Amino acid sequence: MVPEPGSKKYDTQRARRRKEAERSGISDQDANTVADESLQQEPEGRSRDPRTERGRGPKGERPENA
Repeated sequence: MVPEPGSKKYDTQRARRRKEAERSGISDQDANTVADESLQQEPEGRSRDPRTERGRGPKGERPENA
């Protein structure tokens, strides 16, 4: 499962991948790009939809079709 961009888990995994890329001889700027692209290419394990009814917000403000 890929963490959502901007989350702490995403940043942690990105930093690890960036460091691995730097150790393999890729420049700093390119390592950052490689790390971002590798995280974006992984398939997502679950949808980004709310897990519960409560996560969709107040009942009166929810979209009709959701």
